[in-house]
Amino acid sequence: MENYIIFVWIIFAVFMLICEALTSQLVSIWFVIGGACAAVTCFFTDNILIQSVVFIVVSLACLVATRPLVKKFVNGKKEPTNSDRLIGRVGIVTSDILNQKGEGQVNVDGKIWSAKSDDENEIKSGASVKVCSIEGVKLVVKVV
Repeated sequence: MENYIIFVWIIFAVFMLICEALTSQLVSIWFVIGGACAAVTCFFTDNILIQSVVFIVVSLACLVATRPLVKKFVNGKKEPTNSDRLIGRVGIVTSDILNQKGEGQVNVDGKIWSAKSDDENEIKSGASVKVCSIEGVKLVVKVV
């Protein structure tokens, strides 16, 4: 048995663990587990090919098994804001909405908001609009 190979797998797993610790999302934890399993395989065989196959199979199995679950919990949390209550409300255009120029404002609930139309059409000042959604700090509106 070549003893140094086990250290290569352990160093690789530790390196992947450090990479994981430096990121804000789970991106390499599966390789940590795969590297650890490959290191354990060193006790049973000296064959690098078999160790590599164990690493790949375990890493992919962990990825396939846990990635959808992780994505659901990490990215699935949407923080509602007070501006969400504006969706569906009706407002008045106070400044012509010109998507091409990035201009336009509406008054909704007594407050002025930057706005753009839900299509590429210009909406003139004074028109009644309904808030469809919010993109960044702009309301996306359509004429009612």
